[in-house]
Amino acid sequence: MKFIRPMWIAFSMLLLASLAPGFAPPAAAQVKPGDMITPDQADRIKDLISPGTVYKVRNGMSMKIVPTERMDWPPPFKEATEKYSGQCRLSNDHRSLLGYVAGQPFPLIDPNDPDAGIKIAWNNQYRPLLGDDYDLRYYDCETVYGGLNKKYDVVYDITVGHYSGYSYVNRTEVEPMPVDPAFKEEGVLWGWIAGPVLAPQQHRGIGGLRLRFADPNKPDAFWGWVPGARRIRRFNDAFESMSTFPFPWNPDHYSGFVAKPEQYNYKFLGERNMLAPMHAAHSPEAPCGTDGGASACPENWEIRHIYVVEATPRAGVSGNALHSRTIMYMDGEVWWMPMIDNYDRKGILWENYVYFLAYRDRPVPDARVAIYPFKRAFVVGAASTDVQSGQTSMCYLPSPHAPEKECWYISMGALTNADMRPEELQRRGQ
Repeated sequence: MKFIRPMWIAFSMLLLASLAPGFAPPAAAQVKPGDMITPDQADRIKDLISPGTVYKVRNGMSMKIVPTERMDWPPPFKEATEKYSGQCRLSNDHRSLLGYVAGQPFPLIDPNDPDAGIKIAWNNQYRPLLGDDYDLRYYDCETVYGGLNKKYDVVYDITVGHYSGYSYVNRTEVEPMPVDPAFKEEGVLWGWIAGPVLAPQQHRGIGGLRLRFADPNKPDAFWGWVPGARRIRRFNDAFESMSTFPFPWNPDHYSGFVAKPEQYNYKFLGERNMLAPMHAAHSPEAPCGTDGGASACPENWEIRHIYVVEATPRAGVSGNALHSRTIMYMDGEVWWMPMIDNYDRKGILWENYVYFLAYRDRPVPDARVAIYPFKRAFVVGAASTDVQSGQTSMCYLPSPHAPEKECWYISMGALTNADMRPEELQRRGQ
């Protein structure tokens, strides 16, 4: 594997060059650190953000432009990439990933590669952001009808005790490493469990569990627990792309766009220098005062090197996805999507997602437990917007009202594979 390290160095140099002012396309010259972008300037930056994010700015979300800062991977993830990426390859049908153990599967993306889109999709599945396990505690999502200078009027507010995940493969910080032995028996790549709902009272105790299987032909399993029904229910996988009032999020977008890769076709649309909120100034975030609480603003945005990929559901295998296509805006350094746009079955812009990240050695400045020997990325806010109705769910991670503010516990051994069980939903919800 000695050839991997020079390739990694070359890749890092390429990224740094792409972020330099001289490399940026002419549109990037329209903004500079210190600029404040307000709704009346949306057209000024329309080529630097997604169409759905343009909608957000026009409807009140402001941006503070800050200098671009480098974001390194956690060292254990980087070491795993150097060790294992050379053995990763696509299957004969160019859809599934073979030979994967840990780290990033494809650390070098060639824009001329006809498989660039699917390789970026697999890099997204195995990104450095959420580690071996994670436990997000006490997050809060407020549903509002946003708009320019609208009154802050929350129509639904949900607080969830935990959103937790566990990786069976890609384990680089917590034993067992690099693969949980249970993977061979269960064939599960990763799972997440959310719940219990703490408020409102009528939904208290509700939870959900999702498992991703290595078998390319086996759809994700999704279970829900509703205390009033007193049973665990298995949902059809179409539920994973469904957003319903009063909580306009769907499971495929809880952590960026994480639909099963084999169920989609991917087209690489190019690479651009665009704006993204990667170094948030606030945690907890505060509701935006100029868009009715439909985002976090003003927040820091910076020029980033972005890969743009179109994902379209494969007929007959995508679980009857409700959208016709998803445009992924993937940061080429941290491998996270700060922006995502969904289009409905008529091809009209439907949903926009914006994720606000922070990059530091602890989730909040005054953390006492979740402190790391290196910097890593944390999601501190996320907005899901139906641009056709104006309905938005703005999530705060952590909630400003949380009893404890550390909120994010990543790769700290907070979970085991035993937590990825339907019975755990019932235990948490009671």
